[in-house]
Amino acid sequence: MSDLDLILTRQLNASPARVWRCWTEPHLLEQWFAPKPVIVSHVVIDLRPGGEFSSRMTLPDQTEMPLMGCYLVVEPERRLVFTDCLGPGFRPSPAPFFTAEVTLEPEGTGTRYTARAIHGKKETRDQHEQMGFFDGWGTVAGQLDALAQTLPG
Repeated sequence: MSDLDLILTRQLNASPARVWRCWTEPHLLEQWFAPKPVIVSHVVIDLRPGGEFSSRMTLPDQTEMPLMGCYLVVEPERRLVFTDCLGPGFRPSPAPFFTAEVTLEPEGTGTRYTARAIHGKKETRDQHEQMGFFDGWGTVAGQLDALAQTLPG
């Protein structure tokens, strides 16, 4: 860990398998990935190192925010690492911002969920924090858990 990281840890009631599905199935990710009333659409999940991870967020004022990146690490039901520093096929991004690491650890009947945002410089880390990292990622962790609990299995 570094002082360039932002870390959010939550105890989720859903199992790692259910949380994993929410992270890796586009129609599920669309339902929780941004704080409501933001709409997430056009999700692409190519679940392999170098595979595309992208989406579009539409804000209430209709501003669109495209997100494009790629996966670096895929460990089913345990760990995902993705970045916007690289695009699909590990092509360097013209405007890198951060890398995310999501870990899922079984804990009781639920999941210890940790999301870590890794930044290359203090200014970017501070900008991400000021954008509302803790409130936003905390809100979506709750949305993720609520959706995951509704899934079979």
